[in-house]
Amino acid sequence: MSEILTAPEVGTAATPDPPSAVKRLFIKTYGCQMNVYDSERMADVLRPLGYAPTDTVEGADFVILNTCHIREKAAEKVYSELGKLREMKEARAGEGRGGLTIAVAGCVAQAEGEEIMRRQPAVDLVVGPQAYHQLPELLTRTARARGERIGADFAADEKFDSLPQTRGISGPTAFLTVQEGCDKFCSFCVVPYTRGAEWSRPAEAVLAEARELADQGVRELTLLGQNVNAYDGAGPDGSVWTLARLARALAEIPGIDRIRYTTSHPNDMGADLIAAHAELPQLMPYLHLPVQSGSDRILRAMNRKHGRQAYIDLIGRIRDARPDMAISGDFIVGFPGETDREFEETLDLVRQVAYASAFSFMYSPRPGTPAATMGLQVPAEVSRARLHALQALLLDQQTAFNAAQAGKTLDVLFEKKGRNRRQAIGRSPYLQSVHAEDADHLIGRIVPVRIVSGQANSLTGERLGA
Repeated sequence: MSEILTAPEVGTAATPDPPSAVKRLFIKTYGCQMNVYDSERMADVLRPLGYAPTDTVEGADFVILNTCHIREKAAEKVYSELGKLREMKEARAGEGRGGLTIAVAGCVAQAEGEEIMRRQPAVDLVVGPQAYHQLPELLTRTARARGERIGADFAADEKFDSLPQTRGISGPTAFLTVQEGCDKFCSFCVVPYTRGAEWSRPAEAVLAEARELADQGVRELTLLGQNVNAYDGAGPDGSVWTLARLARALAEIPGIDRIRYTTSHPNDMGADLIAAHAELPQLMPYLHLPVQSGSDRILRAMNRKHGRQAYIDLIGRIRDARPDMAISGDFIVGFPGETDREFEETLDLVRQVAYASAFSFMYSPRPGTPAATMGLQVPAEVSRARLHALQALLLDQQTAFNAAQAGKTLDVLFEKKGRNRRQAIGRSPYLQSVHAEDADHLIGRIVPVRIVSGQANSLTGERLGA
């Protein structure tokens, strides 16, 4: 919960550089989990062309920046990175070495494609989030002419139909996109303009991909969507499936032991999904449910379409169904016109809900959104002070939640090796990072772990299983 404006940037999984005869691919991912999923799928569609991942941009033949447009600084980070890549490309050309192909993908590409090509001539192609399945074709065109821009039609069904069935997954967890787009039109958000209207994948397509992942050793699925709990995909029988029904079907797939989903909207949290949390052991007791503000007036200005008390009451119903549910949230401070009293209402809501974790941001205007033209923009120094106060409270709550796990036994899915030789790192049902010694041989397994201590950002435990 440090003061950041985007989620951590993620590269492709660390992989030894392939032989020189193989073309090398580096993908830098900005933003949300859906972008991580999209980056994995871009690597999948490029694999048949001979591209293998590398973990160093210096060793790459093809670099893709998979971008996020939620925050202003996110876009500027992309332009800064492009400047460095231009210098690298020019240096290679001057030294007579192999060329470097540069692509910008994702939401910044969708929103600012023409501006990217104007500001940074080193970019070879720009591809929106609904068109990355066309990367092989675009690369062929780029060999003949520079400056392709693809991806303004939001043809999500075409994209998923074109993706290879087999994914390059290594490890026991995987993201699985089930829904894209947004119809909510929050006044601060660009997602409806960069990802398009809400669209849900057919249930059988999701189940087929999940079975393939299970065959590859995946034990935990995180279902992704801009409004994932608005899922309304067509079922095999022609009926409309909700996310709850989809989760129940996924839970029947052998090998799938854990199911998570993100990001949710309070208005789409139906009674059947709440009931599924009480009845379905595979559905983890962790829910990311953004509220953004604790002030009814600010919520109306944000066009959130729910009120403060409705959100608090919803949390109560969820915890009645699953008493140990850990709640995560999103908050924006300094929204245009926000007063000190309205910010205090946000702090009060946080105290009532008691979050296990949360993301919080200073408001930043996004061009083309209604909030960008609102008056009474809050001074940056005021927003910054509010953010610090909110994050201090959220950190206290997160630290207390983690500390409360000490002495408990939690089932942990170990995912990777830790820094020490025999240490392993996994996740609790509440998505906490758990470190344990003498557990490196347990990667890919779910084992009981006695929690020794809880820190602000992780738990330390002792494994109980062999």
